[in-house]
Amino acid sequence: MTPSARKGRWGRSTIRVRLGIALAIALAPVLLLSAVQSALNFQHEARSQRAELVAAAERSAATVRARMAAGEVLLQTLGPSSVGSLCAQRLAQIRARIPGYANLIRFDSMGDVACAAAGAPPDPGRRQRPWFRALASGAPSMVTSDPGIPYADEPALLANVRAQDDRGRFAGVLTAVITLASLRPEKADRSLPPRSEVAIADAQGRFLSSTDARAFPVSVQTRLVGAARNGSTLWFGASRLGSLRVFTSAPLVGREVYVLLSAPSQGVVSWAWVNPVSALVLPLLAFTLAWAAVWIVADRGVVRWIAYLRRIAALYARGRYGVHPVRARGAPEEIRDLAETLGAMADTVAARDRVLKETLAYKDDLMREIHHRVKNNLQVISSLLNMQQRALTDPAARAAISDTRQRIAALALIYRALYQGPDLRRVNLGDFLDELIAQLVMTEAGKGGKIRTQLTLDPLIVDPDHLAPLALFAVEAITNAKKHGLGEATGLLCVTLTVRGARAQLAITDNGTGPASIGGAAVVKEGVGRTLMTAFARQLQGEVTFCSNPGGGLTTRLIFPTLDPAGSSDDLGEGTAP
Repeated sequence: MTPSARKGRWGRSTIRVRLGIALAIALAPVLLLSAVQSALNFQHEARSQRAELVAAAERSAATVRARMAAGEVLLQTLGPSSVGSLCAQRLAQIRARIPGYANLIRFDSMGDVACAAAGAPPDPGRRQRPWFRALASGAPSMVTSDPGIPYADEPALLANVRAQDDRGRFAGVLTAVITLASLRPEKADRSLPPRSEVAIADAQGRFLSSTDARAFPVSVQTRLVGAARNGSTLWFGASRLGSLRVFTSAPLVGREVYVLLSAPSQGVVSWAWVNPVSALVLPLLAFTLAWAAVWIVADRGVVRWIAYLRRIAALYARGRYGVHPVRARGAPEEIRDLAETLGAMADTVAARDRVLKETLAYKDDLMREIHHRVKNNLQVISSLLNMQQRALTDPAARAAISDTRQRIAALALIYRALYQGPDLRRVNLGDFLDELIAQLVMTEAGKGGKIRTQLTLDPLIVDPDHLAPLALFAVEAITNAKKHGLGEATGLLCVTLTVRGARAQLAITDNGTGPASIGGAAVVKEGVGRTLMTAFARQLQGEVTFCSNPGGGLTTRLIFPTLDPAGSSDDLGEGTAP
C-alpha cells in the first residue's frame, strides 16, 4: 500500500477508530512484555514438569532394572558346577520361593534344554537366535524381549547368563523367564504422580503390560523413537478415553522394551498454564475493557454530539438558520462551545443572507428598471424612425428604415422579456420567438396581408447574451421570407425550434412564390440580411444554411450549440424543410 493510500485511509477513519489505534499502540509494550514473561514462565514450568515426570519414569525403569539385575545375579549363582544332577529340582525350588519368575532354564552349548524348573518349549533354531549367538560369542549376559518363541503364557523377558566350563569355553546358557507383570512398577509408588498409570511396551509400540490400557494412546511407536534416541521423552496427548494426559517414556531394556508413565494433565488450570493465561489474558482483558470504554466514551461523549451538530449543519445548509442546537447544552464543554459557535455562525449567516437578499432584490429592481427604460428608449427611437419613414418618399429608404425599426423592435422585445420575466438572467427562447413572430407578422396583418404561421417550438432556456443574436437572426430570416418569398404578403411561414441535447436547430421556411422560389439563393447571397445572419451565426458558434424547397420557397436553417448540454448530444442534420 502506498503512503498516499495509507494517508487517505487514515484520513477517512473515525474518531473511535483513531482512539482505539492510539490506545492499542500505548498498551502494545505492556502486552508484549506480558507475553514474553508468560512464555518464559511457561517454559520454566514446562521444564520443571518435564524433569519431574521424566525422573518418575526413570525411577520406575530403575526399579524394574533392579529386579532384572537381581535375576541376573541369581543366574550367576546357578553356575553349571552348582546345579549338578539335581538341576531340575533345584531350579523348581528357586522358582517357587522367588515370585516373578515364570521359568528357570539351562541350555547346553547346542541350544538344547539341559534342565528346567518347568516345561520349556522346543526350538530347533535356538542356536541361531541373536541372543543365543551373542552369548556364545562371549557376551556375559543379555536381556531380550523377543526370544523367537514364547517361553511363558504371558508377556515375559528372558534374562540370560553365559555358562562356561573350567577352561572358559562356552558351555551353555542359564535363562530366567521373568514375567512383565512382575516387572511393572506399582501404582502406589510415591515417586509417581497421583492417579498415574504405568505400562511396558516394545519398540514397535505394542503394550506388553499396563495397569490400565485405557490411560494410554493407541500407538506410541513414534514417541518411543525419541526415547531411544534421547533416553526419555515427554508429550501431551489424548488417552483412549479421550481425556488429556501427559505421557513420558524411558528405555527399560536397550532399545527393545520401554516403561511408559501416564499422568492426568490439569490443562489450563495447572500453574504452568494459569501463569501465562494470567500474564497474557488479564492484560489483554484490561486492554479490551479500556478499548471498550474508550469506544463508548468516544461514541457517547463525542461522536453522538458530532452527529447531532452535523444534522444541525445540514439544516443550515438548507437555509434553516432559525434552528439552534439547544440539545448541546448537556454536552461536554468543548462540544458546547462548538455548538454555540455554530449557532452564532448561523445567526451571522442569516443576517448576511437577509442583507444579501435585500441587496439582490434591490439590484433586481434596478436591473428591471434599467431594462424597462432601455425598452422605452428603443420604442422612442422606433417611433422617431417611424416618423422619419413617413416623411420619406424613396421606397428603398423607406424599406431600410422599416428593417431598422424591426431590428430595434426585436431588441426592445428582449428587454421587455427580461424585466417582465421571473429571472433576469434566463429567458425561454420558445416563448420569446412566439411573441417576436407575432409582432413581426402583425405588421403585415394590419396591411391586409394573409401570412399564416405554423410554429413548432421546443422549450430552450438561454441567457441574454445569446438571446440577442438569436432574436436578430430570426428578424432577418423572417424579413427575408416576407420580402423575397411570400411576395404579396400571402402564404405560410413555418418556424421550427428543435432541441437535441447539446445542439439546437432553428428553421424558418416559407412556401411563397416570390423571387426566392426562382432565384432565392441568389437574392440571399447578397445584401445586408445575409451578412447579418452569417455574423449572428458565427457569434453563436453555429452554422447557417440556405436551401430552396422543392415545392417553392426558401428554408433558412441555423444549427447552434445549447447552453444546457443535458440529454442527447446527437448533432442535428440538415433534413428536409418542414
